Amino acid sequence: MINIDDIKLPPHNIEAEKWVLCWALMDNDVIRMYDGDSLMAQDFYQKEHWMIYNAIQELWIQRKTIDAVTVADQLTKNNEIDPVWWIDYLYELSTFLISTSSCWEYSKIVKDKSVLRNILKVSQKIIWDVYQQKETTEILDDIEKKIFELTQQKIWDSMVKISDILKQRIETYMEIVDNPEKANERKVLSGYTWLDNYLTWFKPWELIIVAARPSMWKTSFAINILTNVALKQNKSVALLTLEMQSESIVDRIISEVSRVPMYKITKWNLEEEDFANIGEAIEALGETKIYIDDKWAYTVPQLKSKLRKLKIEKGSLDLVIVDYLQLMHWVAYSWNNKVQEISEISRWLKELSKELEVPIIALSQLSRAVEQRVDKKPQLSDLRESWAIEQDADAVIMLHREDYYDPSTDKKWATDVCIRKNRNGAVWEIELQFEKEIMKFTEKATKSSDNTY
Repeated sequence: MINIDDIKLPPHNIEAEKWVLCWALMDNDVIRMYDGDSLMAQDFYQKEHWMIYNAIQELWIQRKTIDAVTVADQLTKNNEIDPVWWIDYLYELSTFLISTSSCWEYSKIVKDKSVLRNILKVSQKIIWDVYQQKETTEILDDIEKKIFELTQQKIWDSMVKISDILKQRIETYMEIVDNPEKANERKVLSGYTWLDNYLTWFKPWELIIVAARPSMWKTSFAINILTNVALKQNKSVALLTLEMQSESIVDRIISEVSRVPMYKITKWNLEEEDFANIGEAIEALGETKIYIDDKWAYTVPQLKSKLRKLKIEKGSLDLVIVDYLQLMHWVAYSWNNKVQEISEISRWLKELSKELEVPIIALSQLSRAVEQRVDKKPQLSDLRESWAIEQDADAVIMLHREDYYDPSTDKKWATDVCIRKNRNGAVWEIELQFEKEIMKFTEKATKSSDNTY
């Protein structure tokens, strides 16, 4: 345990500061993330570092290239120390980067150390005022003020006056009137007409849960949406899975796009025509922005780091699919309470969708309670492990196959898609047909009788 008498320096982490500066010099777009974390020059402990970051911010505002040469030039304009020393040190920083695997956490470390130093300063000021024996009410008022100022370092920009939001909305509306095509830029469509009509597409801040019992083809449903978004809309989609190998997922996508039966692909029983169709599918898919990770990080913080990095490196991220929720872990070690862990993960996924401004579709298992009822259609209460999933989700979509429970039914290969929760509209059901050979859901020509919007 650290003894307070042994502490000689305020909290800081010079290595983290170097990483933050190095990555800014190597990839200018990362400064957007630093701005999102409210990182400022005064958050750096080492004087040279905050001077460098101040120069980086000035260049960023001027929309100029940021590298060792331009930053050294800006520092010289700011009359900061010896320009020769600066250029040497900046080149040293530029070569500091060894790995980018944890780079995204370093700005948070720098910010947290800055907050701790400010807490220390406030505490020292309070102690000094007490020893000066100032008026008790004056000291208490000053403590309240200082504590409030400290909390604003984390939440200062979270409260926005409605007039500011209204102004932004008017500008958005006017831009759409002048450029109608702009209205479709941020729309992420599932590719299924009635689903998109009722959900009014997937929005950048939404968490969508797709839930079902095993063998209801929920992974196929998610892959179909992925393909529709990537191929038909040319948008960026990330699929993170612990369920399947990336090769198996790609085989499914190829089968869906080429319409070559899945059994032919898996058995390598391909004819000349099949090769031609597969070749066309591969060529089309090769141009898409689909990213698949079947070895993705086990914990929530690592997943967050991966998605942040992907969005910055690729320039955009329009949809994230996670397969599936119950296989995720909050931290590296196991929790004793799985319900509580899933609750935390669900809440975090919702927060992440807002932070990254990307819709997240998370697949989820349902409890066995479905099997014990006469009516096997799933309900919200069947969500496995946690009621928090229902609470956090903007939409909950549940899949049901009648022929799974009743082989004699005339609804062969039909799947009921049931919207059980919809923050943007009504709940309803439709029926999709499943083409098992190519693992693809298709819409029927007519809509269900109970789907009035």
